[in-house]
Amino acid sequence: MKKARVLLLIAVLLVPAMLFAAGAQEAAKPVEKTIINFPTAATTGAVYPLGAAICNLWNNVLPNVRASAQASAGGIANLNMIADGEAQLGVAVTSIMYESFNGIGSFAGRANPNLRVMIGLYANPNQVVVTNNSGIESLAGLAGKRFASGAPGSTTEVETSIHLKTSGIKYPEALRVQYVGFTEAIDLMRNKQLDGAWIMAGIPNAAVTEMLSTAGGKLLNIDQPLIDKLKKDFPWYGAYTIPAGTYPGQTSDVLTTAIKITICTDARVNADVIYDMTKAFWENFEELKATQAPLKQVNPKESVKDLAGLPIHEGALRYYKEIGWL
Repeated sequence: MKKARVLLLIAVLLVPAMLFAAGAQEAAKPVEKTIINFPTAATTGAVYPLGAAICNLWNNVLPNVRASAQASAGGIANLNMIADGEAQLGVAVTSIMYESFNGIGSFAGRANPNLRVMIGLYANPNQVVVTNNSGIESLAGLAGKRFASGAPGSTTEVETSIHLKTSGIKYPEALRVQYVGFTEAIDLMRNKQLDGAWIMAGIPNAAVTEMLSTAGGKLLNIDQPLIDKLKKDFPWYGAYTIPAGTYPGQTSDVLTTAIKITICTDARVNADVIYDMTKAFWENFEELKATQAPLKQVNPKESVKDLAGLPIHEGALRYYKEIGWL
C-alpha cells in the first residue's frame, strides 16, 4: 500500500513536468515561414522602394512571412514571373493584368486564370518628357524623333505603343525608338542623344525630376479628345492631372492618362497568408505613407474600385469584407 502511494505521488509530480516540457518543445518549434518573392520595377522609380518598405513591414510584424522585394523590368515581367510560379506577388497596372488574366494582347495564348488582385494602390500616370529644344508640343510631334519608349517587356513600352497608335502614329516605325529604361534615358537626354522619353510611374518620380532639372526637359499634355478615345477601347484609363509645381520648372497643371496600379498575386498562394499580409498592410498604412510618397495618393476605401473587373484574392477579399469595404 505504501509503495502504491509512493508511485502515485511520483506520477503526480511527473505529469506537470512532462506537460511543461511538451509545452516548451511546442513553444520552441519554429514558425513555418511562407517565402514571398515580390518583383517590383526599376530601382530609379518610386515602386521599388515602396515594395522594399512593404516587405520590411511584413517581415517585422508577421512571423509566418519572409518577403523580399526585387528590382525588375516592370509589370509584364512581374506577371510572367507570377504565371510561372517564380514570384508570389508583383506590381502591375490593371491594363496588363487584364491582358494576362484573359490571355490577350501581350499575353496572347498565355492566359493566367490564377491571377488575383491583392491591394489596389494609386492611379499610375503616364508622363511624357521631351526636351525644350526638340520642338515637340504634342504626341503627334514625336514622329521622326529619337524617343525612349521603355525597357523591352515593360509596362511603359506598352503604354507608349497604345497611346501613339491610338493617336494615329505608327509605332514603332514612325519613331527612332530606343528601348531603354529611365536611367539610360536621363543620360541620353543630357547628352542630347534623345528627344524624349515615356515614363509611367507615381508622382513625383525621380527620373522625371532629373530630366526636367538637369536635361532641359518638359512634360507634354495628353489632350482630352485622345483620352476620351482611349477610354472607349481601353476602359481602364482615366484622366489625371499632374499638379503645377510637382516638378522643377513645372508652372502649370499637366493633363495625362492614368491606370490603377496594384499589388497582385496568385490564387494558389495560401489564403490565410494573403489575409495576414493584406491586414498588416492596411493596419500600418499611415506609418508606410509617412515615408513613401506614392501612398499619399492612395484613398484606402478606393482600393477595391476600378480594378477592370479582375478578381480579388480569397484572403484579401475576406479582409475587405470584414472591414466593410466590400
